[in-house]
Amino acid sequence: MPGHTHFDESTEEYLEAIYRLEREGSGVSTSALASELGVAPASVSGMLKKLAGDGYIEHHARGEAKLTQKGLAVGVRVLRRHRLAERLLTDILGMDWDEVHADACMLEHAISARVEERLIAVLGNPKTCPHGHPIPPSDLSDPEWPGFPLAQLEVGADARVHGVTEEVPEMLRYLGSIGLRPGADVKLLEKAPLGGPVTVRVGGERQHAISLELARMVIVLPSDSLDTVEFATA
Repeated sequence: MPGHTHFDESTEEYLEAIYRLEREGSGVSTSALASELGVAPASVSGMLKKLAGDGYIEHHARGEAKLTQKGLAVGVRVLRRHRLAERLLTDILGMDWDEVHADACMLEHAISARVEERLIAVLGNPKTCPHGHPIPPSDLSDPEWPGFPLAQLEVGADARVHGVTEEVPEMLRYLGSIGLRPGADVKLLEKAPLGGPVTVRVGGERQHAISLELARMVIVLPSDSLDTVEFATA
């Protein structure tokens, strides 16, 4: 596979971001893409025109961008390789889950189809990244991401952490320090009124009070639905 040019990587970054935003259901506007990619709205507008002209997206002025099948194939490929790279960095190289995103952003552009196949074999065909996000199937079908926010768990109920909605390193380090990682068992002990903190027991031992905002970012599955779900090992 030939090496990527700077433009190729930029195109891939945009299509990957559009794919993620489409699945989050928040809409793919110029402002949303600018925020997601950390670039100026004017730069986004120019790139969207280019991507539309190349057949990767459908886009109208002041409207939302939508991937075509051509764009979907690229977005899925890049995100697959990003999340496989994250699993390589954690599962094989022993890096922690708060360290891998930036390196995976670089590796995703360099992974060939042959290397992707070997990664899948070596890693055991994982279904999620270390943060619990689904690795999109190569057939372009939408992956399932089961679960609901920890903040919605009933008091006294047991669950297991499936993932997190955000990958902010500081947040991941804190969650890791209290054991709230994918695969951890958790029991919700108390919800303070008026948007106050929630108290949880992690792993059957430690109790921690976390903010309601943070509890909304931790995705859990109820204990009675765990048999068919794969959990990341962050």
